[in-house]
Amino acid sequence: MSTQEPQETSPSRVSTESFEMVDASQAYEAVTPHWFYHQVQDNKSSWLPFSKEDSDKLEQGFSSGVNPQTIVIPTRGGRFDVHLGSRKQKAVYWDEKDSEVQRCTWFYKGEDNKYVPYPEDFSQVLEDAFMLAVTLNEWKKRLESPFRDIIILHNPKLMVHYQPVGSPDEWGATPSEQGRPRTVKRGVENISVEIPLGEPLQIDHLVFMVHGIGPACDLQFRSIVQCVTDFHTVSLNLLPAHFKKAMDQGLIGRVEFLPVDWHSSLHADATGVDDDIQRITLPSISRLRHFTNETILDLFFYNSPTYCQTIVDTVCGEINRIYGIFQERNPKFKGSVSVTGHSLGSVILFDILTNQTDSSLSSQDMTKDKTTASRSDSQGDTPRLSDVLQQLELTEYCSVFEREKIDMEVLALCSENDLKDLEIPLGPRKKILQYIRHRGWQKDSTGTTQATPPAADSKQPFLTSGSTPNVVNYEYFDVGIGQVSVRYPQLSFHPEVFFAWGSPVGMYLTVRGLKRIDPKYHFPTCKRFFNIYHPFDPVAYRIEPIVLREQEFDPILIPHHKGRKRMHLELKEGLTRMGTDILGSLKIAWQTFTRPPIPSLPPPTAEAAAVPHTNLSAEAEVMKTEEPPALVKEDPMQISVGMLNGGQRFDYVLQEKPIESFNEYLFALQSHVCYWTSEDTALLLLKEIYQTMGISMDQSLL
Repeated sequence: MSTQEPQETSPSRVSTESFEMVDASQAYEAVTPHWFYHQVQDNKSSWLPFSKEDSDKLEQGFSSGVNPQTIVIPTRGGRFDVHLGSRKQKAVYWDEKDSEVQRCTWFYKGEDNKYVPYPEDFSQVLEDAFMLAVTLNEWKKRLESPFRDIIILHNPKLMVHYQPVGSPDEWGATPSEQGRPRTVKRGVENISVEIPLGEPLQIDHLVFMVHGIGPACDLQFRSIVQCVTDFHTVSLNLLPAHFKKAMDQGLIGRVEFLPVDWHSSLHADATGVDDDIQRITLPSISRLRHFTNETILDLFFYNSPTYCQTIVDTVCGEINRIYGIFQERNPKFKGSVSVTGHSLGSVILFDILTNQTDSSLSSQDMTKDKTTASRSDSQGDTPRLSDVLQQLELTEYCSVFEREKIDMEVLALCSENDLKDLEIPLGPRKKILQYIRHRGWQKDSTGTTQATPPAADSKQPFLTSGSTPNVVNYEYFDVGIGQVSVRYPQLSFHPEVFFAWGSPVGMYLTVRGLKRIDPKYHFPTCKRFFNIYHPFDPVAYRIEPIVLREQEFDPILIPHHKGRKRMHLELKEGLTRMGTDILGSLKIAWQTFTRPPIPSLPPPTAEAAAVPHTNLSAEAEVMKTEEPPALVKEDPMQISVGMLNGGQRFDYVLQEKPIESFNEYLFALQSHVCYWTSEDTALLLLKEIYQTMGISMDQSLL
């Protein structure tokens, strides 16, 4: 909602006579208050209005007569709570300095031409003076604010604010007469301010968003909270345009996006890493080195066993913590949950999701696991070998191990050759080794046998490590493919979709030694996956070619949110096609000119004579056979890229903007952080999320 500021007359140009000519006789009507909150961003202070729905809730609580110290009202989609008594707004899901909240009725124009509300108590003073002036028709009232500013009510249409600029001059002029007047307005409807739309109460889906390197997420150096807030606004604005039918029918409400910050924990005082790095940092080019320490070093931290553990624990712990709070505040929420990772954040999520417990285990298998675990707990740290063999359905080999006096501790030391010497067949050998390595019991550095985390079902396809002869279980990132060995925590839910933005996952997998992803591989607990990138993003890499290495193919082009392709891309394709047509025609003409004379054809046979005559000459028919036209664009062939996205394509590329086409190097950095404000990206997320609920867009743009 946007209100236009009424046409004003500069107070300095209006004479006293004009004040007296205004007919100010009118009935007094109480001002309608609107609630605002204070925000400081980029060292700039501003007052922003709540939505009408939130403002009405706050006003209702204010007028309820209940002790305001006990009133807490959720606002801005439930992501903030307003404590009415202290007039403070507190963030619910993340750490943020409390912001001031105010009931606003009177405003003056600030230095940046934005209206600033007067304090609540002085606003009441102004309102009382205005009521008397209207009732008695007595104007030119002069009031002094708590800051010794002067406000003069000339008439209902002209009220001004003077700020003193010094002591009275030698002519006796007061400071109020020296200062430049500022416009005063009564009521939010009389100022130019954009009141945000209220958010639907119904939450259909929850998305956690994980940032990449550094504390800033875009070129304006904004935090993950600010960028997610922007993306949330973009998605809300797209819903009425593309899901209007579903909204009108009450089928959908909105998608909630919540930020996940891990950088603060990594660089907190508890780790001490910043102090350690600062001790060894050279003093020259200090600003550049500080920027490097704050951002690029996060890449190295993630490849360190110590700090990689800190990062994955923080990301998973934060997601689970926020999800718990969300469930408490939204007990009726029945929707699914998805995750989004930008840049390094996508790598972190990829690694975490690859190491989740397989949800495809049958109830019978889960019961067996619980039974074995309960027996192990009751008998000490080490389970009985017979229980393990029963769980693996290999009880026929109990006698072999008993004969050789092998228990679990000894079995943990056995190699594949040892089991082969015991004449254990290949299949059972692999089962036992898999259990020992990823589900069984191993000795730690103190010699004590300890449990290792349960792995996924052994039937889960692997990501293979190229030319090496061994099949690597990527679920635990064995050092055979270059990743550090850490313990991966479990999420408290199974994600519906994983969206990667500007992701270097493909590069990470490749430098870890991974040559190919098994087409049958999929995340143990996540059904869908999308790798979304800008064509000029210097950090992004494709992933589909790691699955399908045998052929080259383009990614899926993400349509513009208003439909089709951007005009400059269609023009570029048209020119390219035109150039191909011209080159093809010249090639055919040249071949015709240089081809030797065609021998005389024999007289047509009866069968040939019966063929209907066409307008093609014999020579043209020959050229058509030898030179099939490449001008007709064939329909894109169906490509199988494995099961990472449920058998569907997952590399998606955005369309560059016209200005970006002029110099792709100039916009490279911007392209890496464009996703937070990209309407095309937001619409793709909404489309895929609502498709999981069986709801389609009004227009099939994607």
